[in-house]
Amino acid sequence: MTKDPKLNIVYITARDKSEARKIGRELVRSRLVACVNIINNMNSIYWWGGKLQDDHESIIIAKTMKSLVPGVIKKVRSIHSYACPCVISVPVLGGSSEYIEWVKRETRPGKSK
Repeated sequence: MTKDPKLNIVYITARDKSEARKIGRELVRSRLVACVNIINNMNSIYWWGGKLQDDHESIIIAKTMKSLVPGVIKKVRSIHSYACPCVISVPVLGGSSEYIEWVKRETRPGKSK
């Protein structure tokens, strides 16, 4: 197990599965993240525009390196339909060294194939 891998998980919500797939594909294609998981049809309850909202959304869980998080946020904001999209980053404190090395190899802006 690797300690202090500088791996981050980025949690993003999207309007629906279609938007989540669009965002996820662009993040992976641009090499800002190594992988995304999409969880469809989750329920979100929140305040927006002075009203209590109760909606269905999709979750994107992206794996990337800490240094790329600002680029992930910028990319998501440029293509997301929300005025204020949820994009939060959580540091990973440890994990499989093989997986962390894979994420490092598969990320880097400009590396797209």
